[in-house]
Amino acid sequence: MSAQKVRKIALAYSGGLDTSIIIPWLKENYDNPYIIAVAGNVGQQDELEGLEEKAYKTGADKFYAVDLCDELVNEIIIPSVQAGAKYEDYLLGTAFARPVIAKKLVEIAIAEGADAVAHGCTGKGNDQVRFELAIKHFAPMMKIIAPWREWSIRSRDEEIDYAEAHNVPLKINRETNYSKDKNLWHLSHEGLDLEDPWNEPKYDSPGFLEMSVSPQNAPDEPTYLTLDFVQGVPVALDGCEMSATEIIFKLNELGGKNGIGLLDIVENRLVGMKCRGVYETPGGAILYAAHAALESICLDKMTAHKKQELSVCFAELVYNGLWYSPLRRALSAFVTETQKNVTGTVRLRLYKGNIIKAGIKSPYSLYSESIATFGESDYDQSQATGFINLWGLPTQTQAMLEQGLLKGD
Repeated sequence: MSAQKVRKIALAYSGGLDTSIIIPWLKENYDNPYIIAVAGNVGQQDELEGLEEKAYKTGADKFYAVDLCDELVNEIIIPSVQAGAKYEDYLLGTAFARPVIAKKLVEIAIAEGADAVAHGCTGKGNDQVRFELAIKHFAPMMKIIAPWREWSIRSRDEEIDYAEAHNVPLKINRETNYSKDKNLWHLSHEGLDLEDPWNEPKYDSPGFLEMSVSPQNAPDEPTYLTLDFVQGVPVALDGCEMSATEIIFKLNELGGKNGIGLLDIVENRLVGMKCRGVYETPGGAILYAAHAALESICLDKMTAHKKQELSVCFAELVYNGLWYSPLRRALSAFVTETQKNVTGTVRLRLYKGNIIKAGIKSPYSLYSESIATFGESDYDQSQATGFINLWGLPTQTQAMLEQGLLKGD
């Protein structure tokens, strides 16, 4: 489909630098199409303020603001926490949000009779893949416009030049021009001084951290909390029943003030390059730690080890934009089965960036103090002799062969 034939475009709109200049760029380069700006509320809070007004001022013809918080948490985040999915220690904050945003973008595009959808992802990043695979899943024949792969702009400085020339209002300047992504789960920082991995992140600089504080600036007194889970789903915080979404927001507050969840990592992007990111994931780090602690007493050894092995595959699918793939669905079916007895309470102590286990209990615990105790018990230690002899028979036989002690028949 040529540019001249595109009459209506649904744009995934955040109001950040990229999508702010895309609206006038689409108007200029696609023969003044009708632009529908679709803003997905995934918990970025203050970033939503004034978004509708800004979209119209920069040329949008229609604006949607859709609340995707519960869908993001219940359909993406919680199943991933249950899976223990981490990509090279990264808790997948950006990757989590893309499938639900893309899904809603397609729904609105179809309902509005749009000829195409557009996004502001760069041609060097993972998000272009995540968005477009989700779009292809729900609308396999929909035209996708990715301006970063078409225009002559080559840097964020040039984007700011374009914005200034077209009177596009921006909340950033050239000195604070980090590439950021924020949602209810995390905040990412990339670019500027962070592009040199020798540079320490400016944790103590005012305005750098938004969800957290530097651990050295956290309170000198620890914060204790309890989390209740039912079948691997968080249902209560400090004894108060809440939705999983509410729990994450509250954990962000508790974790943030204690300097929890800061991660500085050079990760391997899907598109082949290494990229450095600094992440704030205070509530997510707590939730992962609590869930893993509870699983330690509720899962048998074989299931726990296989689940840990498959968690790497699960994380790669999420990171690589394959949330809607058959394999991810199959892995989720396995994970759901493992969570049937992951019910109980975890107590944690938060202190200056550290998450310290302070207690675990479950009605389905496989841990038995009477069996494991160093004190007197009914456990018959003499039975270990036969077990060791059988378990060590292959090792013993191999050694006998190598030492010429094994006699053939």
